[in-house]
Amino acid sequence: MAKLTAKQRGNLPPKDFGLPEKARSAHARKETGNYPMPDEGHAISAKRLSRLQRDEGNLTNDEFDRINRKADRILKAKP
Repeated sequence: MAKLTAKQRGNLPPKDFGLPEKARSAHARKETGNYPMPDEGHAISAKRLSRLQRDEGNLTNDEFDRINRKADRILKAKP
């Protein structure tokens, strides 16, 4: 998994995030908490980090489920 710089993260479209409503502007996409998933490595990371954040009470179960469904779609679409 390649590390995303703030500039690269800001250039990703909102549909590439686990919570696209939190990634509507370029500034918002650079912030933490919206789970970018441009590739498989980031999808795996989003699943792991979302589980931790849910356990700490920072994510609702609905947000956690949405992030995991999106990550699962990305992981199943691998060639």
